[in-house]
Amino acid sequence: MTESRSFDKVLVANRGEIAVRVMRACEELGIDTVAVYSEADKHGGHVRYADEAYNVGPARAADSYLDQDAIVEAAPGYGFLAENADFAAKVADAEGITWVGPDAEAMESLGEKTKARRIMDGADVPIVPGTTDPVTEVEEVTDFGDEYGYPVAIKAEGGGGGRGMKVVESADEAADLLESAKREGEAYFSNDSVYLERYLETPRHIEVQIVADEHGNVRHLGERDCSLQRRHQKVIEEGPSPALADELRERIGEAARRGVRAADYTNAGTVEFLVEEDPDRDPAEPLGADANFYFLEVNTRIQVEHTVTEELTGIDIVREQLRVAMGEEIGFSQDDVTLAGHAIEFRINAEDAADDFAPANEGRLDTYDPPGGIGVRLDDALRQGDELVTDYDSMIAKLIVHGSDREACIARSRRALAGYDIEGVVTIVPFHRLMLTDDTFVDGKHTTKYLDEGIDRSRFTEAQERWGTGDAATGGDADEESTEREFTVEVNGKRFDVSLEERGAPAIPTPDDGGGSGRMERPDVAEGDDEEEVVVEWSACWRR
Repeated sequence: MTESRSFDKVLVANRGEIAVRVMRACEELGIDTVAVYSEADKHGGHVRYADEAYNVGPARAADSYLDQDAIVEAAPGYGFLAENADFAAKVADAEGITWVGPDAEAMESLGEKTKARRIMDGADVPIVPGTTDPVTEVEEVTDFGDEYGYPVAIKAEGGGGGRGMKVVESADEAADLLESAKREGEAYFSNDSVYLERYLETPRHIEVQIVADEHGNVRHLGERDCSLQRRHQKVIEEGPSPALADELRERIGEAARRGVRAADYTNAGTVEFLVEEDPDRDPAEPLGADANFYFLEVNTRIQVEHTVTEELTGIDIVREQLRVAMGEEIGFSQDDVTLAGHAIEFRINAEDAADDFAPANEGRLDTYDPPGGIGVRLDDALRQGDELVTDYDSMIAKLIVHGSDREACIARSRRALAGYDIEGVVTIVPFHRLMLTDDTFVDGKHTTKYLDEGIDRSRFTEAQERWGTGDAATGGDADEESTEREFTVEVNGKRFDVSLEERGAPAIPTPDDGGGSGRMERPDVAEGDDEEEVVVEWSACWRR
């Protein structure tokens, strides 16, 4: 029987909105929190929120957030060192410290893709046809292509997010791409080992949230659909998947449970799958139990999109992580897990979709006014006036919207995103607003290839010009100063708020700038005058 433990304090070895999200769960459990920060993050929101904060080094992540010795007292469930088996072992060996996460052995076995594939295959979890041992010779690639057909995916054993993956379209490309994949694996993951898989052309990306304790209990909390991606990086996640019938959903969930149980996995994690999409599928007819799905990988941490599952189930996953780390049993059965309604998460990144999603390299939140209301959740750490810290990633916040069904959730998402006011930095809010009017996404027919190959990308520019902020949205001469005029008019008893932007216009006089009182008297309406014309005339006078 596992001994129960208690925590007085948790050090969160991460930054930004996810660090704040973890600290909130700790606060509700009565646990003090400790933040670590680099020089670049000394004014960060997670530093403001924590009970204690310590500087662990300069801006470069390798010298601060990834410095294991500097953060040996860390207890992360997500982030820089959350999937580092060596660091997990170092923390576990330290006296008086508890690691919040799976143990080092499970992380090591599931972190290397060929080992993970062997474990899943042994647990009767479908794997993509491919090798379960590393490949070193070009003949192995060409023989595999002859057997299973092209294209063939060469993948780095320590890879993820598309890094270290090369797609071989023909035997002539095999030699060059094998060497390229090995070089990227070494550069990104210090591991040049690669393996092969049959390349799935247009799959759905489905992932299952799991929680497992030290008493042998394993629960899955339903699935999330992460198919809307650019260059293998997720931008919108939702649940439940609009593409899965209940029978297939149950098969995938149970496969995830079998796999993590076979790996002796504990704490929170995500089992990711690829599901073969039928290009002729009617959106009204989801993929049934006979559809093919394949294990992709296990993320041995809590993920950015865990919020979707929390909104669907009402289960605080971070709280469950902490309880499991204390040696407690999971407090609910699998039958207790139900999915209510539909949830979508929008990553609010400082990126310009019109410029191939290029991240901002600087900026200040001159205006930051996020939406609210029923069914709207916001996870963030930045506030109005904060400078962006671009040394690590481009995320400003996560917007999560919940509705009674997918249609209601999309309608509520349109309302929330229309009310998300950010000025001073370019964001992908316009891209999100575009997707909520896009027939393929709204119908739930998008796959992992849609943003890279299926959509007219000029629409990103149009959306940025229509709804965006920053240089991409203003038009005209970037060096020419603009003045924004806001005023209110009343026409026939109805109030209108009007905003104009003028380039090269003088600033509106105020009582403090020597331009007079800053006030203008509204002209009287003479008998016989049309009030609407007089009011518009007066408004124009005000603008002048």
